[in-house]
Amino acid sequence: MKVTLWGTRGSLPSAGPETVRYGGNTSCVELRDRAGALIVLDAGTGIRRLGSVVEREIARVDILLTHLHMDHIQGFGFFDPLYRPGLEVHVWGPPSTTHDLRTRLTKYLSPPLFPVRLRDLPCRLHLHDVPMGAFAIASLQVHAALVFHPGPTVGYRFVERERSVVYIPDHEPALGARTFPGRPRWTSGYDLANEADLLIHDAQFTEEEYEHRVGWGHSAITHTAKFARLVGARRLVTFHHDPGHSDDTLDQMARRIENASTPFELMPGQEGRSFTIGA
Repeated sequence: MKVTLWGTRGSLPSAGPETVRYGGNTSCVELRDRAGALIVLDAGTGIRRLGSVVEREIARVDILLTHLHMDHIQGFGFFDPLYRPGLEVHVWGPPSTTHDLRTRLTKYLSPPLFPVRLRDLPCRLHLHDVPMGAFAIASLQVHAALVFHPGPTVGYRFVERERSVVYIPDHEPALGARTFPGRPRWTSGYDLANEADLLIHDAQFTEEEYEHRVGWGHSAITHTAKFARLVGARRLVTFHHDPGHSDDTLDQMARRIENASTPFELMPGQEGRSFTIGA
């Protein structure tokens, strides 16, 4: 599998020109299996740049949404492959008890918020509620599970030839815990991320910031490191950076957990960075 980061922010940045190295686009990750099948994780503003390089000959694209907060879908209508007649596009999103996925996406992809209606896209669009459990896309076994974040939110695990990539961009596993981490099986996301070869995980806050943002659905970077240690992740990519954090701040946050002698390889999430798993 090959993973490329196209957007790593939790919202559009307010930190100004210092956000060059980490980037300023919101959540979007490209995942390719060994045969080149394209899976897109979330549709933040980073999906626009990804769409400009998707091969013309590709026959199918799968877009897997973790949830429908604006920073994860605001680039959807600017994804160029949606406007290719005949291209098969499958969009997967967490089920809701109130409205189906089409109804929820239509609220965004219609006037006055967007000039093109979902129903008018020329691609062959298929919408799916994500199964809670295992399903297959191309050569990948996909596992989805609900995680701690406001509103219906899922994380994903992708497995190919016994190698795994786990994507949990919005997650607060420390919520409600007297001490974190607690018992593994009681920790949100544990089964999903257990022994991941590559874990892409929410690391939005410093520990000091988190004290004033408990319940917002995001992690302090120290909690992210503890979660990665708990699940036995081999590599950790920090993700969903706070929009107010400059590159220098993000560097300092990474050094803080690097100095804690972590048992995993730490790779701060920067736009344009790629990782190969199972080569």
